[in-house]
Amino acid sequence: MRHLITLADLTPVEIDRIFSITEDMKNKFQKGLREPLLPGRVMALLFEKQSLRTRVSFEAGMTHLGGSSLFLGPDVGFGRRESIADFGRTLSEYVDVIVVRANCHQTVVDLAEHCSCSVINGLTDFAHPCQAMADLYTIREVAGPLQGRTLAWIGDANNVVRSLAVGCGKVGIKLVMATPEKYRFDDQTLAWLKREVPDLELTVTADPVEAVGDALVVYTDVWASMGQESERKTRRRDFADYQVNARLMSHAQKGALFMHCLPARRGEEVTDEVIDGPTSIVVRQAANRMHAQKGILAWMLGAKA
Repeated sequence: MRHLITLADLTPVEIDRIFSITEDMKNKFQKGLREPLLPGRVMALLFEKQSLRTRVSFEAGMTHLGGSSLFLGPDVGFGRRESIADFGRTLSEYVDVIVVRANCHQTVVDLAEHCSCSVINGLTDFAHPCQAMADLYTIREVAGPLQGRTLAWIGDANNVVRSLAVGCGKVGIKLVMATPEKYRFDDQTLAWLKREVPDLELTVTADPVEAVGDALVVYTDVWASMGQESERKTRRRDFADYQVNARLMSHAQKGALFMHCLPARRGEEVTDEVIDGPTSIVVRQAANRMHAQKGILAWMLGAKA
């Protein structure tokens, strides 16, 4: 039994294997074939946060694989009616895998500790491993081998880029972050990255133009994530020079890809001209959430693909 709490839980070989499964299933899907690799398997979706892409992509993906899913909202009383230990021990007697979208990362860690089935982190304040897996797969699908490429992140050091950093280190992508000083990775995160991905090539700058100079991919996210709404006014001021627009993209490699994990606040972190432009792959990126997660589920639950 395996859990996916952060991308530190996967080796480079395992990431490559999941990508191979993903590619195989996506090719078949595009030809109209949806292989029922997980018949009778049940997935629980335990969500404390709103979701479009994570919920629908996991539910649709499990259906394609021949399994079923249960969406568990506030009515199950998670975190209120009983201990996480009792909840996890009980729920994992009914299902084969639990996808958790939680406010606090420790909640997912604690739940996994007490579950007898696999647990997947569907998003926490610390990490978003499924998003990063889909992102890296999308880059490989569009641009080929990942080793030696450069990804420029424009924005704060949030859960998405924390997961991308681990993934980049494992597949050989150089990560360059353009981030105001007070929004960068803290010392604890840097120590964790050094321990988990010692080969990560990470550069941090305050200059977005410098960051995108060698970039194949320019990636941004909202300046105020879920739970940070009260900081939005301050963050809009602090990140005013970090908008991804046509001027900034002109400093990247010719034809550099634009990525965003969505939802986007158009006119803030990115302009319509870029997100709807010819090198934007945000829709493909979102679509690959389903395909990459099918790969994760098939690999994790032992299907033969």
